[in-house]
Amino acid sequence: MTLTDLLNTAKRQEVMIEKHDILVLHTGWLNRYYEEGPQALFPPGVDYDEPGLEYSRDLVEWFHEMEIPSISADTIGCEQGVNRELGSVGLLHAALLCNLGVVFNEIVWLKDLADSCAADRQYTFLFAGAPLKLVFGCGSAVNPIAIK
Repeated sequence: MTLTDLLNTAKRQEVMIEKHDILVLHTGWLNRYYEEGPQALFPPGVDYDEPGLEYSRDLVEWFHEMEIPSISADTIGCEQGVNRELGSVGLLHAALLCNLGVVFNEIVWLKDLADSCAADRQYTFLFAGAPLKLVFGCGSAVNPIAIK
């Protein structure tokens, strides 16, 4: 998913992404894992890949300009598994997490939220996700909550 794809999706959903918003992306990837099993996503003999945001300089600059603090997705990395143009993995993690401090919230069950949003056409909500209280921790799982 490119920056253009992201912005066009928001437009189709009649959502205006504003500064400091948290992005929540439902791809259906985790649904498929539970419905079809791991072989559907990790077939033998096929290189790993998954859907998600595609690294680009424009996307990183947009995150910076919009001061997006966090992104959540139903995938392992929130980003495209393999960047086909550059042949690299984890480029968005390096650019967003390491350089901009954007927090990644991964492997989030979003099907129920996506179904609710599609039913009432309300794609904006309050997102809360408090981390576990870990001493000397550098990352933690959260229990995300969406309040519509």
